[in-house]
Amino acid sequence: MDSRQLEYFVAVAEELSFTRAAQRLFTVQSTVSAAIRALETDLRTTLFDRSTRRVTLSTAGAALLPEAKAALEALDRARSVVEEASTGLRGNLRIGTMTRLGLVDLAPLLGAFHRKYPLVDVQVTTSPTGSTGLADDVRHGRLDVALLGLPLSELSGLDVRELASVPFAVLVPPSHRLAEEASVALEQLAGERFVDMLRGFGNRRMVDQAFERAGVPRQVQVEVPDLSEVPEYVRAGLGIAVVPDISPSIPGVVHLPLAGPGLAWTLSVATIAGRQPSRAVVALQELLGEAVRPGTYFTGELIS
Repeated sequence: MDSRQLEYFVAVAEELSFTRAAQRLFTVQSTVSAAIRALETDLRTTLFDRSTRRVTLSTAGAALLPEAKAALEALDRARSVVEEASTGLRGNLRIGTMTRLGLVDLAPLLGAFHRKYPLVDVQVTTSPTGSTGLADDVRHGRLDVALLGLPLSELSGLDVRELASVPFAVLVPPSHRLAEEASVALEQLAGERFVDMLRGFGNRRMVDQAFERAGVPRQVQVEVPDLSEVPEYVRAGLGIAVVPDISPSIPGVVHLPLAGPGLAWTLSVATIAGRQPSRAVVALQELLGEAVRPGTYFTGELIS
């Protein structure tokens, strides 16, 4: 048994596909299959139940998975300690983020991180399913750390540090019946057409849940993948919006405070629960905590 075999095993176990595991590891499927067969021969057991349609972990494979992950993490820590002692902080850092944060200028922050830690290989990605997909990628080891906007109830399996929290606002065009109100309650929005982000994005999920609790049905007329696009559709008269109040004001759109129970969107940084984060992750978390824009409510609370 060697570390490469364990790495291939973990990839197949998490992807439940030899093809996707090979793509993730930048190798060919035959190499992954051969490594798994060799590992099964060495352990004298079957690690995966294979069929023409799917791959699942066997009982032995399920028992091996946490131990294999722990062994690989121990090897990574050992290498990091030796390398950092002689050359400074180094390693790989896989970061997931939303399409546009608003509260943090991520590109300049990562540029500063790279200049400070040039031996850390930084990879940044987004998810087409927003924070929900990013959280799942962290849980399954595809990301080391992610910036999320999910409610606490959907953060199981993660260690989460809240960075900032902002209230929601109602966006309407100036001609709207509510445009002169001091604040607006969800109940006042019954029968409206809405502009919102795609399902799976944290703020969309929070708003959907808030309307359900209030017993107010709503129709989302326009769905967009980027929060910055929402005001443009509101200005065009295609609907109103309930979104975190982090977008700058633009002509033709009125921002109204949302009245009622305190609905707030929280920006958090998440790592997998029960696992010591690498020094590179810790260094990034420190920079993020310092980079949240002024005017937001900083929490700094760690949730496991």
